Amino acid sequence: MDIRYSANQKDFKRYTTDEIRNEFLIEELFVPDTVKAVYSHVDRMVTFGCMPVKETVPLNKGIDVWHNFGTEYILQRREIGIFNVGGAGSIVADGVTYELGYKDCLYITMGTKEVLFKSNDSNKPAKFYMVSAPAHKPCTTKLITIREANKVPCGDMKTSNKRTINQFIHPDVLETCQLSMGMTALEPGSVWNTMPAHTHERRMEVYFYFEVPENEVVFHMMGEPQETRHVLMHNEQAIISPSWSIHAGCGTANYTFIWAMGGENKTFDDMDNIKNTELK
Repeated sequence: MDIRYSANQKDFKRYTTDEIRNEFLIEELFVPDTVKAVYSHVDRMVTFGCMPVKETVPLNKGIDVWHNFGTEYILQRREIGIFNVGGAGSIVADGVTYELGYKDCLYITMGTKEVLFKSNDSNKPAKFYMVSAPAHKPCTTKLITIREANKVPCGDMKTSNKRTINQFIHPDVLETCQLSMGMTALEPGSVWNTMPAHTHERRMEVYFYFEVPENEVVFHMMGEPQETRHVLMHNEQAIISPSWSIHAGCGTANYTFIWAMGGENKTFDDMDNIKNTELK
């Protein structure tokens, strides 16, 4: 498991490009029959990737659970949200099987001992992207398909940010302890994932960019509003964004991204917008 420690905004100002990428960027998530895991000390969020091809892969494969979590199993004191961004596949959670198509989501509650991943077709493997947060009580495991997600259109073509926010693991959809996740899809001709840029002091965020066309990129914006930096990102990469950092990004073409948040609250209008003219 890759461990990332917290970075403060004062030290961040002096980071080189390589240091920023090493601290926040998750470049590779999907390796055949492997679980990739990055533990961030920013709100203790853990990002996972699993691409089962020839095997049924357990969530804890290759992970020293006691050493990294101090528990008997990963979800003993955690909840997790899982999106399938590949071919059709299934997840077995404590003996119950859930079938996930492309862009479907499964929330698994704290206290679930065994989680297994499998692809329906090894030639078109599933790609399970996951984020886990600490939890304090059990909720209800639930499958939410892309059709069942709460859809919120927003933005405008005039400002190149017309998009649909698909709310999955969200207070308006189901109860969780602190984890919130959703998927935002930009329309052709739109490239900004949010406008204006914003911060939310009480919640960190992890972004996972996918459906980035070949030979195109996303410039993920980080840093304090008056001292910004960018990280150049490619398809199927994720990035950790601390609460003190702005949350914004711009691509060379339209794309889709999954956002995951954890922290003090789940109030989605609890953010501080920054005027574009105030950014530096």
